[in-house]
Amino acid sequence: MDIIKQVISDNNFLGAIFSTIAIILLGYYLRKTGKVTEQGPKALTAVLMNVALPALAFNAFMTNIGPETFTIGLNSFIFGFVAYVLLIVFSYIYVVKYKGDKLDAMRGLTIFGSTTFFGIPIISAFLGTEGTLYANLFNIAYRVFLYSYGFILFSGLKLEKKNLSQIILNPIILSTFLGFMIWMFQGSLPQVTIGSGDTAWTGAILRLDKTLPWFMSAVSYLGSLSSPLAWLAIGMTLAQISLADATKDIDVWVYSFVKLLVMPALMLVVMMVFKSMGFLALDYVAITGIVIMLATPPATVAVGYAINFDKEALFSSNASLISTVLSIVAIIFWLFVLTALHSAGIV
Repeated sequence: MDIIKQVISDNNFLGAIFSTIAIILLGYYLRKTGKVTEQGPKALTAVLMNVALPALAFNAFMTNIGPETFTIGLNSFIFGFVAYVLLIVFSYIYVVKYKGDKLDAMRGLTIFGSTTFFGIPIISAFLGTEGTLYANLFNIAYRVFLYSYGFILFSGLKLEKKNLSQIILNPIILSTFLGFMIWMFQGSLPQVTIGSGDTAWTGAILRLDKTLPWFMSAVSYLGSLSSPLAWLAIGMTLAQISLADATKDIDVWVYSFVKLLVMPALMLVVMMVFKSMGFLALDYVAITGIVIMLATPPATVAVGYAINFDKEALFSSNASLISTVLSIVAIIFWLFVLTALHSAGIV
């Protein structure tokens, strides 16, 4: 009971939850009342994916590197690849009931969640810069698997060169790799000293938060737009679609249950076991960020694959809609669970 009281009285926790729900509802209201046109969500998403999230990713790496931060960051990066291999294996639980195109759609939409668009803005609001850093490192594997295994799963074809360019030239991936390289090798880069006496700072010339603070102020402002832009776009998108038809498909509910509750629970157990073994050990911040990303609705790219290759297009669209609504509740649930586990000293 004391742990529950501690969780629900945490202002950071309450602030993140209220902000998420309130801004999503604001986006819903603005679109539903016609104050924003149907092009609004697309415009916000374009700014989010090409400007705000890359800025957020890069800014997260403008920090000192310590032994613990380095270890957790590297483990998050490596665990990302382990996690997606495990998710591919875990997704075969659908074999019990489904086969053919429905099986491929269920598996693909379960493996690939909206980690970038939906997850990272919430992680940024709740876990701050450290959480964002670990989340972006974990998410590198997501991009690699999404444009390779995801494409092959839905298309039945071999990986094409154009998908490699989507991985490499994606603005978020580029900014993540650039920031990661600066962060990791800041001790080996040319060093400069700023200031004098007790206030002097010596570090890598590419630590732009120190050497070009005016430039990083602009980057920081752009990055801070990520959460509100994402939540507004989600609300506006929900306002454009009817929930009535989507709720009638029982498979959508099966999918949502597995995607939002079963898979995050399985991966949470894996992370806790790994931590107890000292293998790719992650701390509370990294574990929470990963669980949040796993409890997201299907990635837009994955749904696009399903529609483009005619693999249960209607089901995929309905699953995206219903799970988007339910994921808000699921993420709140997981934030509560993980905060409670952390307070109890379990994670």
